[in-house]
Amino acid sequence: MKTLRQHPLLAFALAFVALQVFVAVGAEWIAPYGPLEQDIVARLKGPSAAHPLGTDQLGRDVLSRILHGYRTSLAACVVAVALALLAGGTIGLLAAYRRGWFERVSMRLMDVLFAFPVMLLAIGIIAVLGPHTTSAAVAIAVVYTPIFARLLRGPALVICESEYVTGARAVGASDTRILFRHVLPNLASVILVQTSLLLSTAILVEASLSFLGLGTQPPTPSLGLMLSEGRNFLLLSPWSAVFAGFAILFLSFGFNLLGDTLRDTLDPRLRGQE
Repeated sequence: MKTLRQHPLLAFALAFVALQVFVAVGAEWIAPYGPLEQDIVARLKGPSAAHPLGTDQLGRDVLSRILHGYRTSLAACVVAVALALLAGGTIGLLAAYRRGWFERVSMRLMDVLFAFPVMLLAIGIIAVLGPHTTSAAVAIAVVYTPIFARLLRGPALVICESEYVTGARAVGASDTRILFRHVLPNLASVILVQTSLLLSTAILVEASLSFLGLGTQPPTPSLGLMLSEGRNFLLLSPWSAVFAGFAILFLSFGFNLLGDTLRDTLDPRLRGQE
């Protein structure tokens, strides 16, 4: 609590992200209508008392679909980043700890993945797996795995050469104990910051894939899919596309702001400049 009082921007970022997560989790209870419920008579209507954010081309309530779209997009991105952290973090830690041939082979493999543009690699993976929310999550996880591997390997190399790790080896501590008790806790701040920042970009990637028809498939609500469907009716009723775009903006901005403020708070070099 003291840290939050000293850093009001961090408190705002946490509250902003927590609010959006709450909206995503509680979409079933907060949304005034079902995400697939149609009112044909009220198609392409603007904001009103009955439909606060208007309706889309099929008469579905835009607010309800955005709330459920929050859940779809956020769930896919959280799963994707968690998988990337698990795979990339494991590779990075083992590369720093084991060194030798494992480090050379694993890091060259990560370099190969780095060579591909993010969207091109994601589209290639989805071409193999087929368009689906799960496929989009797997594609994002593969794309972000080398980022976590490279990011954690650097500081892990320094920690593995530190005196307390050398002392732990000298007293006979197992490799698992050293990694989980001495190395990983010292990487917690790096992991926390990078996870927040990658969640921000993962939301944009997932929305882009859904916009292209490669992610979440209709009729399941997704922010990127809503933006894609609404672009065909911009002159008649832009509300669906506009509000879906703002939802993507707010969701990405929240995690990006959280990552930036966490970095400023946890980095001792930045704290010393305050």
